[in-house]
Amino acid sequence: MGENDRLVYSTEQGSLDKPMQKKLPAGKKKGKQTVAAPAIKNPNKQGVRIRRESKGRGGKTVCIVDGLQLNDDGLKALLKTLKAQLGTGGAVKDGCLEIQGDHRDKLLQLLDKGGIKAKLAGG
Repeated sequence: MGENDRLVYSTEQGSLDKPMQKKLPAGKKKGKQTVAAPAIKNPNKQGVRIRRESKGRGGKTVCIVDGLQLNDDGLKALLKTLKAQLGTGGAVKDGCLEIQGDHRDKLLQLLDKGGIKAKLAGG
């Protein structure tokens, strides 16, 4: 290497641009701080909408549930219960729930049972 060159990456040490992070001793893991999901202040005024989309998905239909005022952990927990009750897949993207398939009517009933007032959007 020349005088003006500097080493950016080495297979022995990894990236040299970033400072090395401290390694924790074996058996100790850096734990995440868990925060309880905040209670929904007024579930009737959340503006929760259930819509059907198929654009950009190769013709596959998904139901999008948006307007939920929950943190990430609350959204993941709600998604897990909805997927189990519907027997389908899904994901949390951009603060919205994506449920695979056209389950708008069932989702409306399940959310209503859970105390979340939702409306169907679109045609």
